[in-house]
Amino acid sequence: MVEKETKQQSKRQVPAVTRALAILRQLARSDDPVGVNPLARNLGLVPSTCLHILRVLQDEGLVDFDPDTKRYSIGIGILPLARSALQKNSFSTLVQPRLSELSNRFGVTAIATQLAEPAQMVVIALSQSTLPFRLQVDFGSRFPPLISATGRLFAAYNKLEPLLLRKEFEKLVWDHPPRFEDWLEQVEAARKLGYGVDQGVYISGVTVVAVPVFNREGKMVRSLVSIGISERLQSEDIPELAKAMMEIRNEIQELQI
Repeated sequence: MVEKETKQQSKRQVPAVTRALAILRQLARSDDPVGVNPLARNLGLVPSTCLHILRVLQDEGLVDFDPDTKRYSIGIGILPLARSALQKNSFSTLVQPRLSELSNRFGVTAIATQLAEPAQMVVIALSQSTLPFRLQVDFGSRFPPLISATGRLFAAYNKLEPLLLRKEFEKLVWDHPPRFEDWLEQVEAARKLGYGVDQGVYISGVTVVAVPVFNREGKMVRSLVSIGISERLQSEDIPELAKAMMEIRNEIQELQI
């Protein structure tokens, strides 16, 4: 009990840091530069407080400011931090050459993702297909953890309250939105197979195959994902691809023990 109370006391809230991170995340999600007032309103901040934090972030190179439009955007100063984080991530280092082999063997774009806060899956390793492809994937790309093939696995292996699960599901954007009941059946199928498949539901004409990667507590915190054109990545090819992905997952997890 004493140890628990000590831990709780040692974890103090630092509002300025929390607000700064919220601002950075909001700017990273925004397609266009944002003014102080809209940014403050979206985050529930006092505009003067928001402006003060933005100026500090600007001084550090983490935020860019356009004096003509009076708007802010995420700065390139964030890149060295992101690059350093990826270089020190042993999982991404181990998986990168294996993704390249997978991509060449099956003609797919192969990526590795990791769960980040707030709830987003972030691309931490990538091997692009040489084939024409309309889905743009880059290092650091983010997407909701419940979307597509990865999402079915995330729902299957991570315990989520039913009401929260449905609420988050309704926020997802698909080319061909599935019914929630049908999606739950697909979640259960992914649990039984050990891998998830999305054939043209998330993006028309694109097939996505995902394999879960677990932490020591058995929680899915990463995934391996292969993305291919549905005309080339046929249903009969998927089991072999998924098997190869699971072998990569198992090999890396053994190296990290």
